[in-house]
Amino acid sequence: MSTAMTKEDRERFLAELHVGVVSVADGARGPMTVPIWYLYEPGGDVTIITPPDSRKARLIEVGTRISFVAQSEEMPPKYVSVEGPVVSREPADVDRDVRALTARYLGKELGDAYVDATRPDGTTPEIVIRMRPQRWFSKDFSKRADVD
Repeated sequence: MSTAMTKEDRERFLAELHVGVVSVADGARGPMTVPIWYLYEPGGDVTIITPPDSRKARLIEVGTRISFVAQSEEMPPKYVSVEGPVVSREPADVDRDVRALTARYLGKELGDAYVDATRPDGTTPEIVIRMRPQRWFSKDFSKRADVD
C-alpha cells in the first residue's frame, strides 16, 4: 500500500499547525535550512515572514526556488515537502500578516500581546515571502499495513 498522501490530505496536513523548515541554496556553502513559522491555506502559497536583513531573506528573491517541509511529531510519522518558486516578496503589514502568523502559533490573545509588545508603534520592518508549491512529496506512514 502506498504511503503517499492524496492531494487533499497533503494540503490539509500542510494547513495544520506545524513548525516548517525552509531550505534555500547558498552558493558554495550548501543549502541554508532553518525552522520557521508559516501560513498556508489549501490551494494557496506557503507564506513566511522574516526580517529583511536575515540570511534567509538575503538569499530568497522573487524567482528563487526553495524547498519547504512540515512534519508531525507523533508516531507514525507524516510529512509534506514542497518545492517551488518565490512568487512575491513585499513589506509585511502588522495587522494583515504578523498578527495572523502569531495568532496561528500562539493563539489570538497571546499573539496580540506579543505583537503589541514587540511592535509598539504598529509597524514592522519584516517582509512577507510567498512560495508557490509546484512539486509535492508526502508520506503518511500510518497507511502501512503493519502499523496499528
